[in-house]
Amino acid sequence: MKKILKSNLSRRSFLATTAATIGTGALAQSSNSTEIEADISQNVTRNISSFRSLDWQPYFQSLSGGAILVDLQSRALHYWSEDRSIYKLYPTSVPLTEDLTRKGRTSVIRKVEGPDWRPTPSMLERNPEWPRYIGPGPENPLGTHALYLSWQYYRIHGTHDTRKIGRRSSNGCIGMYNEHIAELYGYASTRTQVLLI
Repeated sequence: MKKILKSNLSRRSFLATTAATIGTGALAQSSNSTEIEADISQNVTRNISSFRSLDWQPYFQSLSGGAILVDLQSRALHYWSEDRSIYKLYPTSVPLTEDLTRKGRTSVIRKVEGPDWRPTPSMLERNPEWPRYIGPGPENPLGTHALYLSWQYYRIHGTHDTRKIGRRSSNGCIGMYNEHIAELYGYASTRTQVLLI
């Protein structure tokens, strides 16, 4: 009996030590992050809050051109093709704060593979140390693909920083895993309607 108890204690000690070590690594990683990423780790206790399929009809009158619904609460993007043959549900990142969030109807007006990035005037005001331009590539905050919306400065785009997905982490845009935005990029057109709720 003592041998079994000792074995269980050793196993518990091992598991507790392993969990503590893993947690320490995560804390160390976030302490060396940029200002925005540090905000992510401090303000968010979990990722995606809920993830469920939705029907398009309560949100759109038709699926003309296809439709994208971004649910800011559940941090999910829904896509329906015009002919209803495709329905996709993707996790996303959403804006850090309510004042950075825009809700309502818009549309995709431009599609770019390998987008470049320039911070908006308000971003530079908040973060004057940021670079004025980043070309396409692994350092680009827009990831591999971007869908430009009719609202100035707003995009649905990829990200190379996968920690952001499922969190409040953007300056206004909707972020996606690069493989998901690449797929959505193939489905969406410059006629695709978009609704953020």
